[in-house]
Amino acid sequence: MPAPVADLVLTGARVIDPESGLDGVRAVGITGGAITSVGEAAPPAREVWDVAGQVLAPGFIDLHSHAQSTTGLRLQALDGVTTALELEAGVLPVAGAYARAEAEGRPVNFGFSASWTDARMHVLDGVPLVADASLDLFATHQSLPNWRGPASDRDVGRILDLLADAVGEGALGIGVLVGYAPDSGRAEYFRLAGLAARLGVPTFTHTRFISTAEPGTSLEGALEVIAAAAGTGAHMHMCHVNSTSTRMIDEVAGAIDAARVGGVSVSTEAYPYGAGSTVIGAAFLAPEQLHRLGIGPRQLTYLPTGERIADDRRLAELRATDPGGGVVVHFLDEDDPADLAVLERSFTLADTAIATDAMPLVASGGKPLVAPGGKPLVASGGKPLVAPGGAAAPDTWPPAPGLVTHPRSAGSYARTLRWLVRERGLLSLTEALRRSSLLPAQILEGAVPAMRRKGRVQVGADADLVVFDPDTVTDHATYTQVAPSSGFRHVLVAGTPVVRDGELRTDVLPGRAVRSGTV
Repeated sequence: MPAPVADLVLTGARVIDPESGLDGVRAVGITGGAITSVGEAAPPAREVWDVAGQVLAPGFIDLHSHAQSTTGLRLQALDGVTTALELEAGVLPVAGAYARAEAEGRPVNFGFSASWTDARMHVLDGVPLVADASLDLFATHQSLPNWRGPASDRDVGRILDLLADAVGEGALGIGVLVGYAPDSGRAEYFRLAGLAARLGVPTFTHTRFISTAEPGTSLEGALEVIAAAAGTGAHMHMCHVNSTSTRMIDEVAGAIDAARVGGVSVSTEAYPYGAGSTVIGAAFLAPEQLHRLGIGPRQLTYLPTGERIADDRRLAELRATDPGGGVVVHFLDEDDPADLAVLERSFTLADTAIATDAMPLVASGGKPLVAPGGKPLVASGGKPLVAPGGAAAPDTWPPAPGLVTHPRSAGSYARTLRWLVRERGLLSLTEALRRSSLLPAQILEGAVPAMRRKGRVQVGADADLVVFDPDTVTDHATYTQVAPSSGFRHVLVAGTPVVRDGELRTDVLPGRAVRSGTV
């Protein structure tokens, strides 16, 4: 009997499958969005692409992407991402977020956790949760008075009920920004972990503290996550261990290693930059708290104006007038060998996934917006459109000049391959690919059976694939310029190329929803 005819075969690439250990030249056949053959001989196919000299690997799975617009996800696709999930902050209502994304279409696969902070804002401050709510509810309501503080037993019960309902709607777990509400109760966090254990889903925590000064150190924040996992049996995931641990990474890593040896389910992630990004109203960025991070106001860049914040007075002013405004936090100096060593040690912690913490694009400095080709965008009356500093970016491709975001939003995976693999030799190519694809899939697959088909180059796996040149792949985004990565020749989502010969395709939106409990 003749072999079935594949829709597409990729031939000549060095195929790396992190799970099986395959590392050799193979032909990969794709039919109906799935991998149907991986072998030395190419099967018959309707279309054949010669990708000799390239690496073919599983598409990257980003556990931590706040850039959930079509434009934000296209930047990530050009960085090799085939699945981008909003798990740390999460959303509410979850069903509404899925419905909106499915109706609009997405270039890569998508999914959401249930948002603890949104639930708290609703219960404690009366913020409405409506079906078409935007994904920036958290930033919009930073200044409300009650959501950061302790809650009564009754209100905690209401918060947990909202989260349980969201998991029932397909949420991939519970996102817990406890670092933004450090005065919330420890008992509430422990009860939340118990809920996650009963529901069989992970939690994704921004730890309570970022500091090397007692009390309330980064180590204490990490130990709270570990204790909740040990005490409830929940799978607790610690977000961006690089930026929350900072100069206590050795102590945090030691605690995580020991907990794992003891059978405690704790997973971690990191991104390869010495600066973070958040909202300027974050509790840990209060002027009186900055010394605990080992920084001052000058280490903060306020994105709506592009200014380095001059002093405590200016910081307090911005926190009061624009608490949801974006800010870049330079917590480590990559030009300082000691700080660089701290950042690199984040990636020596075993089984730490690469995740971006990608941020939305915003306008900087009230600059005029222009269309592709440089033509000014105008309002209906003919006046030029000028986005106020900090305004949400128009969801158009390519991104308009004058927009800014943290470079991790566009370049984390290319930077990993360039910097951590090619230049620093800190990770092997295979290990970097494992941490970018298979490991994130494994972190989720206990609650999300569909993830068992991702992160692999195997027959039956989803055809979410990247093809790239390991010698030239690189990032181009900076803290002042939004720019896509290069070197990713093809990026396929469910067998559909969203990047073909290095060029983004804007005519396809093959991303599929990823939900808990579904196969």
